[in-house]
Amino acid sequence: MWSDALGRAGSRAAQLLLITALLAGLIWLLLRVSVVVIALLVALILASAVYPAVKWLKTKGWSSLLATLTALLGIVILAGGVVTGVVFAVTSQWDELTASAVEGWEELQQFIMDGPLPIDMATVDAALQEAAEFVTSDAFIGGAISGISAATQVVTGVVLIVVVLFFFLKDGPKIWNFTLRWFQGRIRAKLAESGDRAVQVLGGYVRGTALIAAVDAVFIGIGLAILGVPLALPLAVIVFVGSFLPIIGATIAGTLAALVALVTNGLVVALIVVAIVVAVNQIEGNLLQPVVMGRTLSLHALVVLLALTVGTFVGGIFGAILAVPLTAVAWSVIQVWTETYQSGDDPVLGPDPLADKDRAGSKASMAERWKYQRMRYPRLLKGTRRAEEEGSSDEESEAETPEAEKR
Repeated sequence: MWSDALGRAGSRAAQLLLITALLAGLIWLLLRVSVVVIALLVALILASAVYPAVKWLKTKGWSSLLATLTALLGIVILAGGVVTGVVFAVTSQWDELTASAVEGWEELQQFIMDGPLPIDMATVDAALQEAAEFVTSDAFIGGAISGISAATQVVTGVVLIVVVLFFFLKDGPKIWNFTLRWFQGRIRAKLAESGDRAVQVLGGYVRGTALIAAVDAVFIGIGLAILGVPLALPLAVIVFVGSFLPIIGATIAGTLAALVALVTNGLVVALIVVAIVVAVNQIEGNLLQPVVMGRTLSLHALVVLLALTVGTFVGGIFGAILAVPLTAVAWSVIQVWTETYQSGDDPVLGPDPLADKDRAGSKASMAERWKYQRMRYPRLLKGTRRAEEEGSSDEESEAETPEAEKR
């Protein structure tokens, strides 16, 4: 009864349901250990970006342990210095910011009362009173306790990231070598190429995004400092971190800077800040992104936006940060494993929407392509080696033959 069309459709439906159930179970399991999963992904991304420095130190004669510790210490010092600078900046300007915020709030109240919009300040005051009561309520205290628990998980995740990052930097090639040895031939070659493309995409994405984020933070921070906006350094750091969210990150961070300027410095300064943010974003989108990122992502803007949305729903802020590079890695791996895509111009469909330089295969070096071929055809390589060894042995025996025997 399974041989007709309905039977085949039912068989396929049962297979799809089984695969869906397995995927759902796997996702449920990963969500149960989300701290470990996020730590592994973040460590992998950081290792992909930092490992070239470790490799360069090894070429200079440094030991693997010393090169790894140096790179790891550099990351810790850089992150610690940024956090320390932000804390000191906030502490030193907190009184000024509080006074300016109170003054700005009073000006905003006066503007609302004198403005054309029919807004009742009594309603605004009632809403503020309800907010104050919520802060002192049991629900808020319970949420604060949950926040402490979440902070504990964050600390645990950071420690785990540091530990895993150390081993990735020190023994990453050995771990990947051990993994590839469980496979042979074509499968091993495709896995090796997938790993190379994943490391290339992740490393290029992090380094390029960090450079672009630094440029955004420097220009916006300098503008805020010149305009006399309080907390210019912390706001610049927020711009730097926010730039790791493509399309929307820098805009959100710039909007926050404009709001601080509005509350503390007035409407005119806030509008100037908005103009600076817009100009920096235009420079980033039209100049820095194409030049710095180059062929790293090769993703359509719609795909990036959808990846951000899905990542935010699934993993919150960490999901939003990791969504785009992981999507780029998935696209590169799909190109490695599939052979159904018909590249080139088509007489009916027209030009190929995927340029040659954006394909995963074009991003491999000649040495990598030779490595993949040697993995695909190990028997041919063994035959070549055997022939070379036999030829060399014949030459040696001929050289050892006495001259009289040759005559």
